[in-house]
Amino acid sequence: MSGRTPAGPVVTDTHGRPLRDLRISVTDRCNFRCRYCMPRELFGPGFEFLPSSEILSFEEITRLTRIFVAEGVRKIRLTGGEPLLRRELPTLVAMLAAIPNVDLTLTTNGSLLEQQAAPLAAAGLRRVTVSLDALDEDLFQAMTDAGFPVAKVLAGIDAAAAAGLRPLKVNAVVRRGMNDAAILPLARYFKGSGHVLRFIEYMDVGHTNGWCLDEVVPAAEIIERIDAELPLEPLEPNYRGEVAARYRYRDGSGEIGVIASVTRPFCDDCTRARLSADGKLYTCLFASIGTDLRQPLRGGADDALLSRIVRRTWNAREDRYSAIRSSQTADPSRIEMSYIGG
Repeated sequence: MSGRTPAGPVVTDTHGRPLRDLRISVTDRCNFRCRYCMPRELFGPGFEFLPSSEILSFEEITRLTRIFVAEGVRKIRLTGGEPLLRRELPTLVAMLAAIPNVDLTLTTNGSLLEQQAAPLAAAGLRRVTVSLDALDEDLFQAMTDAGFPVAKVLAGIDAAAAAGLRPLKVNAVVRRGMNDAAILPLARYFKGSGHVLRFIEYMDVGHTNGWCLDEVVPAAEIIERIDAELPLEPLEPNYRGEVAARYRYRDGSGEIGVIASVTRPFCDDCTRARLSADGKLYTCLFASIGTDLRQPLRGGADDALLSRIVRRTWNAREDRYSAIRSSQTADPSRIEMSYIGG
Protein backbone atom coordinates (compact mmCIF):
# COMPACT_ATOMS: atom_id res chain seq x y z
CA MET A 1 0.00 0.00 0.00
CA SER A 2 2.99 2.32 0.18
CA GLY A 3 2.84 5.10 -2.36
CA ARG A 4 -0.94 4.97 -2.68
CA THR A 5 -2.88 8.10 -1.89
CA PRO A 6 -6.44 8.59 -0.68
CA ALA A 7 -9.06 8.95 -3.40
CA GLY A 8 -10.52 12.11 -1.91
CA PRO A 9 -10.31 14.57 0.98
CA VAL A 10 -9.72 13.13 4.44
CA VAL A 11 -12.95 12.69 6.42
CA THR A 12 -12.42 13.50 10.09
CA ASP A 13 -14.56 13.42 13.23
CA THR A 14 -14.96 16.05 15.95
CA HIS A 15 -11.56 15.10 17.40
CA GLY A 16 -9.76 15.25 14.05
CA ARG A 17 -9.54 11.45 13.69
CA PRO A 18 -9.62 10.24 10.08
CA LEU A 19 -11.78 7.42 8.77
CA ARG A 20 -9.25 4.78 7.75
CA ASP A 21 -10.47 1.33 8.92
CA LEU A 22 -13.74 -0.50 8.35
CA ARG A 23 -14.72 -3.72 10.09
CA ILE A 24 -17.49 -5.55 8.28
CA SER A 25 -19.57 -8.14 10.12
CA VAL A 26 -20.80 -10.69 7.59
CA THR A 27 -22.90 -12.68 10.09
CA ASP A 28 -24.10 -12.39 13.68
CA ARG A 29 -23.82 -16.15 14.19
CA CYS A 30 -20.97 -18.05 15.80
CA ASN A 31 -20.24 -21.70 16.57
CA PHE A 32 -18.37 -20.83 19.80
CA ARG A 33 -19.93 -19.52 22.99
CA CYS A 34 -17.01 -17.64 24.52
CA ARG A 35 -17.94 -16.32 27.94
CA TYR A 36 -16.76 -12.77 27.21
CA CYS A 37 -18.73 -12.53 23.97
CA MET A 38 -21.68 -14.93 23.54
CA PRO A 39 -22.40 -16.72 26.84
CA ARG A 40 -24.50 -19.79 26.18
CA GLU A 41 -27.18 -18.98 28.73
CA LEU A 42 -28.03 -15.85 26.72
CA PHE A 43 -27.16 -17.02 23.19
CA GLY A 44 -28.44 -20.58 23.41
CA PRO A 45 -31.51 -22.33 21.99
CA GLY A 46 -34.29 -19.87 21.32
CA PHE A 47 -32.06 -16.88 20.73
CA GLU A 48 -33.18 -15.09 17.58
CA PHE A 49 -30.36 -14.32 15.18
CA LEU A 50 -30.87 -12.07 12.18
CA PRO A 51 -33.01 -13.57 9.41
CA SER A 52 -31.21 -13.89 6.09
CA SER A 53 -33.43 -11.23 4.52
CA GLU A 54 -31.99 -8.61 6.89
CA ILE A 55 -28.35 -9.46 6.25
CA LEU A 56 -26.52 -7.49 3.60
CA SER A 57 -25.84 -9.35 0.37
CA PHE A 58 -22.33 -9.60 -1.05
CA GLU A 59 -23.25 -7.01 -3.67
CA GLU A 60 -24.55 -4.62 -1.00
CA ILE A 61 -21.43 -5.07 1.11
CA THR A 62 -19.22 -4.43 -1.90
CA ARG A 63 -21.12 -1.31 -2.91
CA LEU A 64 -20.89 0.14 0.59
CA THR A 65 -17.21 -0.79 0.80
CA ARG A 66 -16.48 1.17 -2.37
CA ILE A 67 -18.21 4.18 -0.82
CA PHE A 68 -16.15 3.89 2.37
CA VAL A 69 -12.95 3.57 0.34
CA ALA A 70 -13.86 6.71 -1.59
CA GLU A 71 -14.15 8.44 1.82
CA GLY A 72 -10.65 7.36 2.84
CA VAL A 73 -10.89 3.82 4.24
CA ARG A 74 -7.80 1.78 3.44
CA LYS A 75 -8.14 -1.30 5.62
CA ILE A 76 -11.08 -3.71 5.52
CA ARG A 77 -11.45 -6.45 8.12
CA LEU A 78 -14.15 -9.12 7.75
CA THR A 79 -15.61 -10.23 11.07
CA GLY A 80 -18.71 -11.83 12.54
CA GLY A 81 -19.92 -13.53 14.70
CA GLU A 82 -17.73 -16.09 13.02
CA PRO A 83 -17.22 -14.93 9.40
CA LEU A 84 -16.33 -18.36 8.06
CA LEU A 85 -19.89 -19.47 8.78
CA ARG A 86 -21.08 -17.18 5.95
CA ARG A 87 -21.63 -19.36 2.90
CA GLU A 88 -19.47 -18.73 -0.17
CA LEU A 89 -17.30 -16.24 1.69
CA PRO A 90 -14.43 -16.49 -0.85
CA THR A 91 -16.83 -14.97 -3.39
CA LEU A 92 -17.18 -11.86 -1.23
CA VAL A 93 -13.42 -11.78 -0.65
CA ALA A 94 -12.83 -11.78 -4.40
CA MET A 95 -15.31 -8.95 -4.88
CA LEU A 96 -13.67 -6.83 -2.17
CA ALA A 97 -10.14 -7.68 -3.27
CA ALA A 98 -10.94 -6.17 -6.68
CA ILE A 99 -11.38 -2.73 -5.08
CA PRO A 100 -8.16 -0.68 -5.46
CA ASN A 101 -6.23 0.66 -2.47
CA VAL A 102 -7.64 -1.83 0.03
CA ASP A 103 -5.80 -3.97 2.57
CA LEU A 104 -8.17 -6.92 3.09
CA THR A 105 -7.98 -9.01 6.28
CA LEU A 106 -10.21 -11.30 8.34
CA THR A 107 -10.65 -12.30 11.99
CA THR A 108 -11.81 -15.84 12.82
CA ASN A 109 -11.99 -18.30 15.69
CA GLY A 110 -10.09 -20.71 13.45
CA SER A 111 -12.56 -23.57 13.65
CA LEU A 112 -13.14 -23.70 9.88
CA LEU A 113 -9.87 -22.18 8.78
CA GLU A 114 -8.08 -25.41 7.91
CA GLN A 115 -10.57 -26.05 5.09
CA GLN A 116 -11.04 -22.45 3.97
CA ALA A 117 -7.58 -20.88 4.21
CA ALA A 118 -6.48 -21.81 0.69
CA PRO A 119 -9.71 -20.72 -1.06
CA LEU A 120 -9.70 -17.44 0.85
CA ALA A 121 -6.09 -16.73 -0.06
CA ALA A 122 -6.77 -17.60 -3.69
CA ALA A 123 -9.70 -15.17 -3.67
CA GLY A 124 -7.45 -12.31 -2.55
CA LEU A 125 -7.45 -12.30 1.25
CA ARG A 126 -4.11 -10.94 2.45
CA ARG A 127 -3.90 -11.78 6.12
CA VAL A 128 -5.84 -13.41 8.93
CA THR A 129 -6.16 -12.99 12.69
CA VAL A 130 -7.10 -16.03 14.76
CA SER A 131 -8.66 -15.82 18.22
CA LEU A 132 -7.10 -18.34 20.60
CA ASP A 133 -7.38 -17.84 24.36
CA ALA A 134 -5.55 -20.95 25.61
CA LEU A 135 -3.57 -24.00 24.49
CA ASP A 136 -4.56 -26.30 27.35
CA GLU A 137 -7.55 -28.34 26.19
CA ASP A 138 -9.61 -28.04 29.37
CA LEU A 139 -8.98 -24.31 29.61
CA PHE A 140 -9.75 -23.81 25.93
CA GLN A 141 -13.04 -25.65 26.38
CA ALA A 142 -13.90 -23.55 29.43
CA MET A 143 -13.25 -20.35 27.48
CA THR A 144 -15.05 -21.28 24.24
CA ASP A 145 -17.83 -23.53 25.61
CA ALA A 146 -18.07 -25.20 22.23
CA GLY A 147 -16.71 -28.76 22.52
CA PHE A 148 -14.24 -27.97 19.74
CA PRO A 149 -10.63 -29.23 20.02
CA VAL A 150 -7.85 -26.68 20.25
CA ALA A 151 -5.79 -28.85 17.88
CA LYS A 152 -8.16 -27.96 15.05
CA VAL A 153 -7.59 -24.25 15.62
CA LEU A 154 -3.84 -24.81 15.56
CA ALA A 155 -4.24 -26.79 12.33
CA GLY A 156 -6.16 -23.85 10.90
CA ILE A 157 -3.30 -21.52 11.82
CA ASP A 158 -0.84 -23.80 10.06
CA ALA A 159 -3.08 -23.98 6.99
CA ALA A 160 -3.38 -20.20 6.84
CA ALA A 161 0.37 -19.78 7.04
CA ALA A 162 0.86 -22.41 4.33
CA ALA A 163 -1.64 -20.55 2.12
CA GLY A 164 0.43 -17.38 2.42
CA LEU A 165 -1.82 -15.46 4.82
CA ARG A 166 1.09 -13.82 6.58
CA PRO A 167 1.99 -12.23 8.88
CA LEU A 168 -0.60 -14.12 10.86
CA LYS A 169 -1.82 -12.67 14.16
CA VAL A 170 -3.14 -14.63 17.14
CA ASN A 171 -5.38 -12.79 19.61
CA ALA A 172 -5.91 -13.93 23.19
CA VAL A 173 -8.39 -12.24 25.51
CA VAL A 174 -7.05 -12.50 29.07
CA ARG A 175 -9.44 -12.80 32.00
CA ARG A 176 -8.04 -13.05 35.52
CA GLY A 177 -9.02 -16.26 37.25
CA MET A 178 -10.03 -17.83 33.95
CA ASN A 179 -7.11 -18.01 31.53
CA ASP A 180 -4.34 -15.75 32.82
CA ALA A 181 -2.33 -18.93 33.41
CA ALA A 182 -2.29 -19.32 29.61
CA ILE A 183 -0.17 -16.21 29.02
CA LEU A 184 3.27 -17.82 29.22
CA PRO A 185 2.33 -21.10 27.46
CA LEU A 186 0.97 -19.07 24.55
CA ALA A 187 4.08 -16.88 24.45
CA ARG A 188 6.37 -19.94 24.50
CA TYR A 189 4.37 -21.69 21.77
CA PHE A 190 4.33 -18.84 19.27
CA LYS A 191 7.79 -17.43 19.99
CA GLY A 192 9.88 -18.02 16.88
CA SER A 193 6.87 -19.08 14.79
CA GLY A 194 6.75 -15.93 12.68
CA HIS A 195 3.23 -15.25 13.98
CA VAL A 196 2.41 -12.20 16.10
CA LEU A 197 0.73 -13.07 19.40
CA ARG A 198 -1.40 -10.29 20.89
CA PHE A 199 -2.97 -10.24 24.34
CA ILE A 200 -6.19 -8.26 24.82
CA GLU A 201 -7.41 -6.87 28.09
CA TYR A 202 -10.86 -8.19 29.01
CA MET A 203 -13.26 -5.42 27.93
CA ASP A 204 -16.74 -4.33 28.96
CA VAL A 205 -18.26 -4.68 25.51
CA GLY A 206 -22.03 -5.10 25.49
CA HIS A 207 -23.76 -6.10 28.72
CA THR A 208 -24.02 -9.90 28.67
CA ASN A 209 -20.49 -10.93 29.64
CA GLY A 210 -20.63 -10.01 33.34
CA TRP A 211 -17.58 -7.76 33.04
CA CYS A 212 -15.78 -6.86 36.25
CA LEU A 213 -12.71 -4.62 36.53
CA ASP A 214 -11.13 -7.05 39.00
CA GLU A 215 -10.94 -9.64 36.20
CA VAL A 216 -8.89 -7.38 33.94
CA VAL A 217 -5.21 -8.34 33.72
CA PRO A 218 -3.46 -5.07 32.86
CA ALA A 219 -1.24 -5.03 29.80
CA ALA A 220 1.70 -3.97 31.98
CA GLU A 221 1.31 -7.11 34.08
CA ILE A 222 1.11 -9.29 30.96
CA ILE A 223 4.36 -7.82 29.65
CA GLU A 224 6.03 -8.22 33.06
CA ARG A 225 5.09 -11.90 33.24
CA ILE A 226 6.48 -12.63 29.79
CA ASP A 227 9.56 -10.42 30.15
CA ALA A 228 10.59 -12.24 33.34
CA GLU A 229 11.15 -15.42 31.33
CA LEU A 230 11.38 -14.24 27.72
CA PRO A 231 13.04 -10.79 27.72
CA LEU A 232 11.25 -8.11 25.70
CA GLU A 233 11.87 -4.60 24.45
CA PRO A 234 9.33 -2.09 23.10
CA LEU A 235 8.82 -1.28 19.42
CA GLU A 236 7.43 1.82 17.74
CA PRO A 237 3.90 1.66 16.25
CA ASN A 238 3.67 0.76 12.58
CA TYR A 239 1.09 3.50 11.93
CA ARG A 240 -1.25 5.97 13.61
CA GLY A 241 -4.21 4.20 15.15
CA GLU A 242 -2.48 0.84 15.65
CA VAL A 243 -4.30 -0.63 18.63
CA ALA A 244 -1.56 -2.94 19.89
CA ALA A 245 1.51 -1.75 21.77
CA ARG A 246 4.33 -3.77 20.21
CA TYR A 247 7.26 -5.58 21.82
CA ARG A 248 9.96 -7.82 20.38
CA TYR A 249 11.94 -10.59 21.96
CA ARG A 250 15.46 -9.43 22.68
CA ASP A 251 16.88 -12.55 21.04
CA GLY A 252 15.23 -11.56 17.73
CA SER A 253 12.77 -14.46 17.68
CA GLY A 254 9.65 -12.44 16.99
CA GLU A 255 7.23 -9.96 18.51
CA ILE A 256 4.09 -9.77 20.61
CA GLY A 257 1.51 -7.08 21.24
CA VAL A 258 -0.85 -5.99 23.99
CA ILE A 259 -4.18 -4.28 23.40
CA ALA A 260 -4.95 -2.23 26.50
CA SER A 261 -8.36 -0.69 25.92
CA VAL A 262 -9.02 -0.57 29.67
CA THR A 263 -5.73 0.57 31.23
CA ARG A 264 -4.21 2.47 28.29
CA PRO A 265 -7.08 3.75 26.13
CA PHE A 266 -6.22 4.60 22.54
CA CYS A 267 -9.36 6.54 21.68
CA ASP A 268 -7.40 9.61 20.56
CA ASP A 269 -6.04 7.72 17.56
CA CYS A 270 -9.02 5.48 16.77
CA THR A 271 -9.77 5.44 13.03
CA ARG A 272 -12.20 2.49 12.96
CA ALA A 273 -15.81 2.28 11.83
CA ARG A 274 -17.91 -0.86 12.01
CA LEU A 275 -20.62 -2.14 9.68
CA SER A 276 -23.00 -4.70 11.18
CA ALA A 277 -24.32 -7.66 9.23
CA ASP A 278 -27.67 -5.89 8.81
CA GLY A 279 -26.11 -2.69 7.50
CA LYS A 280 -25.79 -0.37 10.49
CA LEU A 281 -22.77 1.88 10.80
CA TYR A 282 -21.25 2.09 14.29
CA THR A 283 -18.51 4.54 15.13
CA CYS A 284 -17.35 2.83 18.35
CA LEU A 285 -17.06 -0.72 19.68
CA PHE A 286 -18.96 0.50 22.77
CA ALA A 287 -21.77 2.23 20.86
CA SER A 288 -25.43 1.81 21.70
CA ILE A 289 -26.96 2.96 18.41
CA GLY A 290 -25.89 2.88 14.77
CA THR A 291 -26.74 4.65 11.54
CA ASP A 292 -28.90 2.55 9.22
CA LEU A 293 -27.35 2.26 5.76
CA ARG A 294 -29.43 -0.71 4.62
CA GLN A 295 -32.68 1.23 4.42
CA PRO A 296 -31.41 3.93 2.04
CA LEU A 297 -29.32 1.34 0.19
CA ARG A 298 -32.37 -0.79 -0.53
CA GLY A 299 -34.58 2.25 -0.93
CA GLY A 300 -32.83 3.41 -4.08
CA ALA A 301 -30.30 5.89 -2.71
CA ASP A 302 -27.50 6.70 -5.12
CA ASP A 303 -23.84 6.58 -4.14
CA ALA A 304 -23.70 10.32 -3.55
CA LEU A 305 -26.43 10.15 -0.90
CA LEU A 306 -24.86 7.12 0.80
CA SER A 307 -21.51 8.92 0.84
CA ARG A 308 -23.11 11.94 2.48
CA ILE A 309 -24.63 9.74 5.18
CA VAL A 310 -21.27 8.10 5.88
CA ARG A 311 -19.46 11.44 5.90
CA ARG A 312 -22.07 13.12 8.10
CA THR A 313 -22.00 10.23 10.58
CA TRP A 314 -18.22 10.28 10.87
CA ASN A 315 -18.03 14.08 11.01
CA ALA A 316 -20.36 14.02 14.03
CA ARG A 317 -18.44 11.28 15.84
CA GLU A 318 -17.45 12.15 19.40
CA ASP A 319 -16.75 8.65 20.80
CA ARG A 320 -14.10 8.35 23.50
CA TYR A 321 -15.61 5.56 25.60
CA SER A 322 -12.43 3.92 26.88
CA ALA A 323 -10.82 7.27 27.70
CA ILE A 324 -13.74 8.35 29.88
CA ARG A 325 -14.79 4.90 31.15
CA SER A 326 -16.75 5.52 34.38
CA SER A 327 -20.21 5.23 35.85
CA GLN A 328 -21.30 7.75 33.22
CA THR A 329 -20.56 5.20 30.48
CA ALA A 330 -22.43 2.32 32.11
CA ASP A 331 -25.09 2.14 29.39
CA PRO A 332 -26.83 -1.28 29.48
CA SER A 333 -27.93 -0.86 25.85
CA ARG A 334 -24.38 -1.10 24.43
CA ILE A 335 -24.28 -3.26 21.33
CA GLU A 336 -22.90 -6.78 21.76
CA MET A 337 -19.46 -7.59 20.37
CA SER A 338 -20.81 -10.60 18.49
CA TYR A 339 -23.07 -8.26 16.51
CA ILE A 340 -20.35 -5.92 15.22
CA GLY A 341 -17.30 -8.16 15.31
CA GLY A 342 -15.11 -6.69 18.04
